Amino acid sequence: MSETSEKRYKVHQEDDSNPTRPLGDAGAMITSDVLMQGQREIVIVHDGSNYRLRITSNNKLILTK
Repeated sequence: MSETSEKRYKVHQEDDSNPTRPLGDAGAMITSDVLMQGQREIVIVHDGSNYRLRITSNNKLILTK
C-alpha cells in the first residue's frame, strides 16, 4: 500500500487503530466504511473488468460484474 493510500485511509478511521490489518493467509482486512468512503456503490476494476460493489437497503454487500 502506498504512503498516499495509507494517509487517505487514516482520514476515514474513527480511532488510532490501523483500518487495514494482516489477516494471515487470507491477505489484508479492510472495513467496508473505508472501502466505500461514504458511497452506496463503487466500481472495482479487476483484470480489465468492472465490478460494482453496492450496499443494499438491507445493509448487505452485493458484488456484480
